[in-house]
Amino acid sequence: MVEVFGATSTTEEVLSGVNLQGKRIFVTGVSAGIGVETARSLAAHGAHVVGAARDLTKAEAATTQVRKDATSGRGSFELVELDLATLKSVRACADKLLARGEPFDVVIANAGVMATPFGHTVDGFETQFGTNHLGHFVLVNRIAPLIRTGGRLINLSSAGHRFSNVDLDDPNFERTPYEPFVAYGRSKTANILFAVAFDRRHHKRGVRAAAVHPGGIHTELGRHIDSNRLQGIVDQMNKQLAAEGKAPFQWKTIPQGAATSVWAGVVAPADEIGGRYCENCHVGHVVPDDVTISAISEGVRGYALDPKNAEALWKKSEELVGETF
Repeated sequence: MVEVFGATSTTEEVLSGVNLQGKRIFVTGVSAGIGVETARSLAAHGAHVVGAARDLTKAEAATTQVRKDATSGRGSFELVELDLATLKSVRACADKLLARGEPFDVVIANAGVMATPFGHTVDGFETQFGTNHLGHFVLVNRIAPLIRTGGRLINLSSAGHRFSNVDLDDPNFERTPYEPFVAYGRSKTANILFAVAFDRRHHKRGVRAAAVHPGGIHTELGRHIDSNRLQGIVDQMNKQLAAEGKAPFQWKTIPQGAATSVWAGVVAPADEIGGRYCENCHVGHVVPDDVTISAISEGVRGYALDPKNAEALWKKSEELVGETF
Protein backbone atom coordinates (compact mmCIF):
# COMPACT_ATOMS: atom_id res chain seq x y z
CA MET A 1 0.00 0.00 0.00
CA VAL A 2 1.38 3.42 -0.98
CA GLU A 3 1.39 5.87 1.91
CA VAL A 4 -0.36 9.17 1.18
CA PHE A 5 1.21 12.25 2.74
CA GLY A 6 0.05 15.85 2.87
CA ALA A 7 0.57 19.35 4.21
CA THR A 8 0.92 18.30 7.84
CA SER A 9 3.21 15.32 7.23
CA THR A 10 6.59 15.52 8.97
CA THR A 11 9.99 14.24 7.95
CA GLU A 12 9.71 11.36 10.39
CA GLU A 13 6.32 10.34 9.01
CA VAL A 14 7.59 10.48 5.44
CA LEU A 15 10.67 8.43 6.32
CA SER A 16 8.93 5.91 8.57
CA GLY A 17 10.38 2.49 7.81
CA VAL A 18 12.86 3.88 5.26
CA ASN A 19 16.47 2.70 5.54
CA LEU A 20 18.94 5.03 3.82
CA GLN A 21 22.17 3.24 4.74
CA GLY A 22 24.59 3.33 1.83
CA LYS A 23 23.01 6.51 0.42
CA ARG A 24 25.08 9.69 0.08
CA ILE A 25 23.11 12.94 0.06
CA PHE A 26 24.33 16.51 -0.43
CA VAL A 27 22.30 19.32 1.15
CA THR A 28 23.07 23.05 0.88
CA GLY A 29 22.10 25.53 3.57
CA VAL A 30 22.53 23.45 6.73
CA SER A 31 23.14 26.25 9.20
CA ALA A 32 19.46 26.94 10.01
CA GLY A 33 15.83 26.06 9.39
CA ILE A 34 14.68 23.32 7.07
CA GLY A 35 18.20 22.63 5.80
CA VAL A 36 19.20 21.42 9.26
CA GLU A 37 16.04 19.33 9.62
CA THR A 38 16.46 17.86 6.13
CA ALA A 39 20.01 16.79 6.97
CA ARG A 40 19.01 15.50 10.40
CA SER A 41 16.12 13.34 9.18
CA LEU A 42 18.15 11.79 6.36
CA ALA A 43 21.18 11.06 8.54
CA ALA A 44 18.91 9.68 11.28
CA HIS A 45 17.70 7.09 8.78
CA GLY A 46 21.19 5.94 7.87
CA ALA A 47 22.32 8.25 5.07
CA HIS A 48 25.74 9.83 4.86
CA VAL A 49 24.89 13.52 4.54
CA VAL A 50 27.31 16.15 3.30
CA GLY A 51 26.01 19.53 4.38
CA ALA A 52 27.16 22.81 2.87
CA ALA A 53 27.09 26.19 4.61
CA ARG A 54 28.63 29.64 4.26
CA ASP A 55 29.38 30.03 7.98
CA LEU A 56 30.91 26.79 9.22
CA THR A 57 31.05 27.95 12.84
CA LYS A 58 27.32 28.66 12.83
CA ALA A 59 26.63 25.40 10.99
CA GLU A 60 28.67 23.37 13.49
CA ALA A 61 26.53 24.73 16.33
CA ALA A 62 23.27 24.32 14.41
CA THR A 63 23.92 20.68 13.50
CA THR A 64 24.74 19.27 16.93
CA GLN A 65 21.50 17.28 16.92
CA VAL A 66 22.14 16.18 13.34
CA ARG A 67 25.34 14.46 14.45
CA LYS A 68 23.66 12.87 17.47
CA ASP A 69 20.79 11.50 15.41
CA ALA A 70 23.19 10.36 12.69
CA THR A 71 25.10 8.30 15.24
CA SER A 72 21.98 6.70 16.67
CA GLY A 73 20.58 6.06 13.20
CA ARG A 74 23.83 4.57 11.87
CA GLY A 75 24.22 7.45 9.44
CA SER A 76 26.92 10.11 9.30
CA PHE A 77 27.29 13.82 8.70
CA GLU A 78 30.00 16.20 7.58
CA LEU A 79 30.26 19.85 6.59
CA VAL A 80 31.81 21.63 3.61
CA GLU A 81 32.14 25.35 3.03
CA LEU A 82 29.95 27.01 0.39
CA ASP A 83 29.02 30.65 -0.16
CA LEU A 84 26.53 30.79 -3.01
CA ALA A 85 26.93 34.56 -3.31
CA THR A 86 30.43 34.22 -4.75
CA LEU A 87 31.21 31.95 -7.68
CA LYS A 88 34.80 31.58 -6.46
CA SER A 89 33.48 29.78 -3.38
CA VAL A 90 30.96 27.80 -5.45
CA ARG A 91 33.65 26.57 -7.81
CA ALA A 92 36.03 25.78 -4.95
CA CYS A 93 33.35 23.68 -3.25
CA ALA A 94 32.57 21.84 -6.49
CA ASP A 95 36.27 21.25 -7.17
CA LYS A 96 36.72 19.80 -3.68
CA LEU A 97 33.82 17.40 -4.13
CA LEU A 98 34.98 16.38 -7.60
CA ALA A 99 38.52 15.75 -6.35
CA ARG A 100 37.14 13.38 -3.73
CA GLY A 101 35.13 11.63 -6.44
CA GLU A 102 32.53 10.24 -4.05
CA PRO A 103 29.10 9.95 -5.73
CA PHE A 104 25.79 11.27 -4.47
CA ASP A 105 22.39 9.65 -4.68
CA VAL A 106 20.58 12.91 -4.05
CA VAL A 107 21.50 16.60 -4.24
CA ILE A 108 19.15 18.95 -2.38
CA ALA A 109 19.70 22.60 -3.33
CA ASN A 110 18.12 24.01 -0.19
CA ALA A 111 20.02 27.20 0.62
CA GLY A 112 18.62 30.60 -0.25
CA VAL A 113 17.70 34.15 0.72
CA MET A 114 14.33 35.92 0.59
CA ALA A 115 13.09 39.46 0.00
CA THR A 116 16.49 41.02 0.63
CA PRO A 117 17.21 44.75 0.25
CA PHE A 118 18.59 45.62 -3.17
CA GLY A 119 22.17 44.47 -3.51
CA HIS A 120 24.59 42.38 -5.51
CA THR A 121 26.61 39.22 -5.10
CA VAL A 122 30.39 39.35 -5.29
CA ASP A 123 30.12 38.72 -9.03
CA GLY A 124 27.68 41.60 -9.58
CA PHE A 125 24.40 39.67 -9.86
CA GLU A 126 21.23 40.83 -8.11
CA THR A 127 21.43 39.21 -4.67
CA GLN A 128 18.46 36.86 -4.83
CA PHE A 129 18.86 35.72 -8.44
CA GLY A 130 22.61 35.35 -7.97
CA THR A 131 22.40 33.42 -4.70
CA ASN A 132 19.26 31.36 -5.13
CA HIS A 133 19.69 30.47 -8.79
CA LEU A 134 23.09 31.21 -10.33
CA GLY A 135 25.13 29.90 -7.39
CA HIS A 136 23.25 26.60 -7.44
CA PHE A 137 23.27 26.54 -11.25
CA VAL A 138 27.08 26.49 -11.30
CA LEU A 139 27.46 24.19 -8.30
CA VAL A 140 24.99 21.54 -9.42
CA ASN A 141 26.16 21.49 -13.02
CA ARG A 142 29.78 21.14 -11.96
CA ILE A 143 29.05 18.21 -9.65
CA ALA A 144 26.47 16.61 -11.96
CA PRO A 145 28.94 13.82 -12.89
CA LEU A 146 28.88 12.76 -9.23
CA ILE A 147 25.13 12.11 -9.23
CA ARG A 148 24.63 8.37 -9.54
CA THR A 149 22.39 6.73 -12.11
CA GLY A 150 18.99 6.68 -10.47
CA GLY A 151 19.88 9.79 -8.49
CA ARG A 152 17.92 12.99 -8.05
CA LEU A 153 18.28 16.76 -7.88
CA ILE A 154 15.78 18.57 -5.66
CA ASN A 155 15.66 22.36 -5.96
CA LEU A 156 13.99 24.32 -3.18
CA SER A 157 11.58 26.75 -4.77
CA SER A 158 8.56 28.50 -3.26
CA ALA A 159 4.95 29.47 -3.86
CA GLY A 160 6.64 32.87 -4.15
CA HIS A 161 7.48 31.93 -7.75
CA ARG A 162 3.98 33.23 -8.49
CA PHE A 163 5.14 36.79 -7.83
CA SER A 164 7.07 36.87 -11.10
CA ASN A 165 8.37 35.02 -14.11
CA VAL A 166 12.09 35.37 -14.80
CA ASP A 167 13.20 38.52 -16.65
CA LEU A 168 16.03 37.46 -18.93
CA ASP A 169 16.32 40.93 -20.46
CA ASP A 170 16.97 42.61 -17.10
CA PRO A 171 17.98 39.93 -14.54
CA ASN A 172 19.87 42.41 -12.35
CA PHE A 173 17.19 45.14 -12.16
CA GLU A 174 19.32 47.60 -14.10
CA ARG A 175 16.23 49.08 -15.80
CA THR A 176 13.43 47.75 -13.60
CA PRO A 177 12.49 49.33 -10.23
CA TYR A 178 13.57 46.88 -7.54
CA GLU A 179 10.88 45.16 -5.51
CA PRO A 180 12.08 42.51 -3.01
CA PHE A 181 9.24 40.04 -3.60
CA VAL A 182 9.41 40.38 -7.39
CA ALA A 183 13.13 39.59 -7.21
CA TYR A 184 12.37 36.66 -4.92
CA GLY A 185 9.70 35.45 -7.33
CA ARG A 186 12.11 35.62 -10.26
CA SER A 187 14.70 33.56 -8.38
CA LYS A 188 12.18 30.95 -7.26
CA THR A 189 10.77 30.60 -10.78
CA ALA A 190 14.37 30.12 -11.91
CA ASN A 191 14.78 27.28 -9.39
CA ILE A 192 11.84 25.45 -10.99
CA LEU A 193 12.96 26.11 -14.55
CA PHE A 194 16.47 24.89 -13.70
CA ALA A 195 14.98 21.61 -12.45
CA VAL A 196 12.94 21.27 -15.66
CA ALA A 197 15.99 21.81 -17.88
CA PHE A 198 18.30 19.64 -15.75
CA ASP A 199 15.75 16.81 -15.80
CA ARG A 200 15.53 16.98 -19.59
CA ARG A 201 19.31 16.73 -19.90
CA HIS A 202 19.86 13.90 -17.44
CA HIS A 203 16.78 11.68 -17.34
CA LYS A 204 18.15 9.38 -20.06
CA ARG A 205 20.87 8.30 -17.63
CA GLY A 206 18.29 7.79 -14.90
CA VAL A 207 18.81 11.07 -13.04
CA ARG A 208 15.65 13.07 -12.35
CA ALA A 209 15.15 16.61 -11.07
CA ALA A 210 12.24 18.34 -9.37
CA ALA A 211 11.47 21.57 -7.54
CA VAL A 212 9.67 21.71 -4.20
CA HIS A 213 7.77 24.32 -2.21
CA PRO A 214 8.26 23.65 1.51
CA GLY A 215 5.29 25.74 2.68
CA GLY A 216 5.07 28.79 4.90
CA ILE A 217 7.45 28.37 7.84
CA HIS A 218 8.87 30.78 10.41
CA THR A 219 12.65 30.54 9.91
CA GLU A 220 15.64 32.86 9.47
CA LEU A 221 14.71 33.08 5.79
CA GLY A 222 12.14 35.74 6.64
CA ARG A 223 14.48 38.06 8.54
CA HIS A 224 14.27 40.78 5.88
CA ILE A 225 10.46 40.88 5.79
CA ASP A 226 8.54 43.56 7.65
CA SER A 227 6.20 41.82 10.10
CA ASN A 228 3.29 44.15 9.30
CA ARG A 229 3.60 43.42 5.58
CA LEU A 230 3.78 39.71 6.25
CA GLN A 231 0.65 39.85 8.39
CA GLY A 232 -1.08 41.83 5.65
CA ILE A 233 -0.27 39.10 3.12
CA VAL A 234 -1.62 36.42 5.47
CA ASP A 235 -4.78 38.44 6.20
CA GLN A 236 -5.48 38.90 2.49
CA MET A 237 -4.83 35.22 1.86
CA ASN A 238 -7.24 34.22 4.62
CA LYS A 239 -9.90 36.57 3.24
CA GLN A 240 -9.62 34.88 -0.15
CA LEU A 241 -9.59 31.40 1.35
CA ALA A 242 -12.69 32.18 3.41
CA ALA A 243 -14.46 33.38 0.27
CA GLU A 244 -13.65 30.02 -1.32
CA GLY A 245 -14.95 28.16 1.72
CA LYS A 246 -11.46 26.96 2.64
CA ALA A 247 -9.70 26.80 5.99
CA PRO A 248 -7.35 29.68 6.95
CA PHE A 249 -3.64 29.60 6.20
CA GLN A 250 -1.58 27.58 8.65
CA TRP A 251 2.14 28.01 9.27
CA LYS A 252 4.11 24.78 9.05
CA THR A 253 6.55 23.49 11.62
CA ILE A 254 10.13 22.99 10.43
CA PRO A 255 9.74 19.17 10.32
CA GLN A 256 6.60 19.66 8.19
CA GLY A 257 8.42 22.16 5.98
CA ALA A 258 11.30 19.79 5.29
CA ALA A 259 8.99 16.85 4.56
CA THR A 260 8.42 17.62 0.87
CA SER A 261 12.18 17.85 0.21
CA VAL A 262 12.68 14.47 1.82
CA TRP A 263 9.64 12.95 0.14
CA ALA A 264 10.73 14.09 -3.32
CA GLY A 265 14.35 13.16 -2.66
CA VAL A 266 14.06 9.59 -1.42
CA VAL A 267 10.43 8.42 -1.20
CA ALA A 268 8.35 9.49 -4.21
CA PRO A 269 8.61 7.50 -7.46
CA ALA A 270 11.22 9.17 -9.68
CA ASP A 271 9.00 9.25 -12.76
CA GLU A 272 6.26 10.90 -10.73
CA ILE A 273 8.34 13.90 -9.69
CA GLY A 274 10.79 14.25 -12.59
CA GLY A 275 10.57 17.71 -14.18
CA ARG A 276 7.74 18.70 -11.85
CA TYR A 277 6.89 21.08 -9.00
CA CYS A 278 5.96 19.47 -5.70
CA GLU A 279 4.27 20.77 -2.55
CA ASN A 280 2.68 19.23 0.53
CA CYS A 281 4.27 15.89 -0.40
CA HIS A 282 2.59 15.58 -3.77
CA VAL A 283 3.04 16.91 -7.31
CA GLY A 284 1.52 20.36 -7.75
CA HIS A 285 -1.05 21.20 -10.42
CA VAL A 286 -0.75 24.04 -12.92
CA VAL A 287 -2.82 27.16 -12.19
CA PRO A 288 -3.68 29.91 -14.69
CA ASP A 289 -1.48 33.00 -14.69
CA ASP A 290 -4.53 35.26 -14.31
CA VAL A 291 -5.57 33.78 -10.95
CA THR A 292 -4.51 36.15 -8.19
CA ILE A 293 -1.69 35.04 -5.92
CA SER A 294 -3.63 35.32 -2.68
CA ALA A 295 -6.46 33.16 -4.01
CA ILE A 296 -4.20 30.16 -4.59
CA SER A 297 -3.47 27.77 -1.77
CA GLU A 298 -1.60 25.37 -4.03
CA GLY A 299 -0.36 25.17 -7.59
CA VAL A 300 2.40 26.20 -9.99
CA ARG A 301 2.35 28.82 -12.73
CA GLY A 302 2.67 27.44 -16.24
CA TYR A 303 5.60 29.71 -17.06
CA ALA A 304 7.65 27.97 -14.37
CA LEU A 305 7.33 24.60 -16.13
CA ASP A 306 7.59 25.87 -19.72
CA PRO A 307 10.41 23.93 -21.48
CA LYS A 308 11.19 26.86 -23.81
CA ASN A 309 11.41 29.21 -20.86
CA ALA A 310 13.67 26.71 -19.10
CA GLU A 311 16.02 26.49 -22.08
CA ALA A 312 16.15 30.28 -22.41
CA LEU A 313 17.05 30.60 -18.74
CA TRP A 314 19.75 27.92 -19.08
CA LYS A 315 21.33 29.77 -22.01
CA LYS A 316 21.18 33.13 -20.20
CA SER A 317 22.60 31.61 -17.02
CA GLU A 318 25.57 30.18 -18.93
CA GLU A 319 26.15 33.60 -20.47
CA LEU A 320 26.05 35.32 -17.08
CA VAL A 321 28.41 32.92 -15.28
CA GLY A 322 30.75 32.44 -18.23
CA GLU A 323 30.50 28.64 -18.31
CA THR A 324 28.81 26.19 -20.64
CA PHE A 325 27.24 23.03 -19.25
